[in-house]
Amino acid sequence: MERGDFLIREGDIAKSIYIVKNGSMRIFRRTKNDEITFRLGYQGSWMTSFSSFLTGNPSEFYIQMIKKSSLLEVSKDNFYEFINSDSEHTTLWLKMLEEFAVQQMDREIDLLTRSPYERYQRLLERSPSVFQEIPNKYIASYLRMSPETLSRLKKP
Repeated sequence: MERGDFLIREGDIAKSIYIVKNGSMRIFRRTKNDEITFRLGYQGSWMTSFSSFLTGNPSEFYIQMIKKSSLLEVSKDNFYEFINSDSEHTTLWLKMLEEFAVQQMDREIDLLTRSPYERYQRLLERSPSVFQEIPNKYIASYLRMSPETLSRLKKP
């Protein structure tokens, strides 16, 4: 997919999970005055509009390519067939869900209780490669700060 292409738009139903082979993307939501980035994806990430994928309801999010990207698509039917075919696959799925839940809780704690500097430092510690893969304006949106604030925080 090319830079700027949409994988999912608000209102679409997510029928697949995607694994990023190379490139980068973002999951975001539009508000009246802004776009808020909820998740960033790059090589090795798995991406989908998670609630839509699980429930079959329309997505509240957009997924857009930040850079030209190659993806491995796994349809919902094939995915569930895979995870139900073997107890090790089921265990893998449960581990993925656990990791996702922990990531989401950590993100909520970050956004609700940590300063912009602390959010920046935690992202730098957890995912240093994000700063090579993703433009600052999307990282700033993900961290819920202005690009100018992120620039100031990145200066030694």
